[in-house]
Amino acid sequence: QVQLVESGGGLVQAGGSLRLSCAASGSIFSVSTMAWYKQRELVARIRSGGNTNYADSVQGRFTTSRDNAKTTVYLQMNSLKPEDTAVYFCNLYHPPYGQYWGQGTQVTVSS
Repeated sequence: QVQLVESGGGLVQAGGSLRLSCAASGSIFSVSTMAWYKQRELVARIRSGGNTNYADSVQGRFTTSRDNAKTTVYLQMNSLKPEDTAVYFCNLYHPPYGQYWGQGTQVTVSS
């Protein structure tokens, strides 16, 4: 069983930064694709080999990374905009185990 716990959300002014973290339990983290979703919209993905891709809306502002030794994935969010406000969810995907979701962390950007 995999559990994902996000942290790092909060309230920030436009132009500010936040770093989200997602700590995973279980033994399949290093071979899994990890992703961040804004509500149901894919924001960023990092594969087990380190390849990343981003939604157009965050390209150049957000960066995702992973630390397999700590079984943690990060989302560095810079130059935040009010439209980035949402609940952000961490996702782990590894067939045939399926996918798992964290509980979400609220990000609020004030103008």
